[in-house]
Amino acid sequence: MARSGPFETRPALAAAVSGGADSLALALLARDWAAAHGGTVLALVVDHGLRAGSAAEAVLTVARLAAHGIAARLIPINGLARGPGLAARARAARYAALEGVCAAAGILHLLLGHHAGDQAETLRMRADAGSGPRGMAGMAALVEGAAVRRLRPLLAMPPGRLRALLRHCGLDWVEDPSNRDPATLRARLRAELDDPDGEGLVVTALVDAAARHGRDRAAREHGVAQELAAKVRLHPAGWAVLAGGAVSPEALSALLCTVAGRPYPVARAAVAALAAQPRAATLAGAQLLPAGRAGAAGDWLVVREEAAMQAPVAALPGAVWDGRFRLSPAALPEMGMALGALADDAARLRRVRPDWPSAVLRTVPALRYDGDVVVVPALGFPDVAVCQRLALGFRPALPLCAAAFLPI
Repeated sequence: MARSGPFETRPALAAAVSGGADSLALALLARDWAAAHGGTVLALVVDHGLRAGSAAEAVLTVARLAAHGIAARLIPINGLARGPGLAARARAARYAALEGVCAAAGILHLLLGHHAGDQAETLRMRADAGSGPRGMAGMAALVEGAAVRRLRPLLAMPPGRLRALLRHCGLDWVEDPSNRDPATLRARLRAELDDPDGEGLVVTALVDAAARHGRDRAAREHGVAQELAAKVRLHPAGWAVLAGGAVSPEALSALLCTVAGRPYPVARAAVAALAAQPRAATLAGAQLLPAGRAGAAGDWLVVREEAAMQAPVAALPGAVWDGRFRLSPAALPEMGMALGALADDAARLRRVRPDWPSAVLRTVPALRYDGDVVVVPALGFPDVAVCQRLALGFRPALPLCAAAFLPI
């Protein structure tokens, strides 16, 4: 946990608990760590409703946690249908539910119970899929999200030690039969490794390799952050100016990812040629255009591709539009307002910012009521006083790679 800090004075933690041995052990350890630091832990038990008896197991898990002094909340997930991509859909629904509860409760840290065996299996899967150095770092011990940090403090811990902890504490657990289903790749790899305690030479070597690749990845990301700080000016309105000349593929990938509001970076192979010789182009939901008056000679403007932008969404407090902007949770918009791109209305508002290229103006967020533009925060339209009176405001909803930029 110390490596995943800093934490607040009295840290509020949540632990995702499936009812299996690993997550129950995580809850026990988190309980003791939080108590030692004057904090609290809330166990979140998710029931996907995909298996007969899962609801009863979830209730049993909540009771087991309560018996050991751990507050718990049951989160049912409805509407998951069997079919293609079920595992990915269930995982996305689970994380959305967990992080939604954390955000509503003001909890910043969500603990996950992945251990050394899980990390070894992940590395095997990625090696078989031909992953590069980034992927071979395995699961990250810390992932910063928009509102919640995902922590995996047990990645180096053999699962046998976690089960030993539960036996020592007299705490039983649920065995999910899907963990042994040979129809799933992870279960087949687990059977191949044949190391249920996770203390054998192969698992240990794979975990060490993931840690080594992780250190290398962190060093590369630090270098990319320095390069971005030196070569990029990112505007809060969601566009950027890239200094002329070649740029590393990793830096260009991060920049395109941020401007386009993508959840994941663009593949290195897709941007390598453009990074070596920047030119006017459209890639991954972003456009490169000559910067003109927005930069120096040879600079490039990086702006959201208009054709790829999301359609308008209902302007509700906290609403996210286009993966790039979030309406302030404190906003109090009128019923029926919509949040979307300024688009064609940019022409009549060009007088407000004549120095901004049209490609930029058309992609900034605007609030409309009955089709009419009411507020464009990036342009200060209608004016700051009106925005304050209406309690309207935006803040960026950019991916993690935005943290590498120094805002202008």
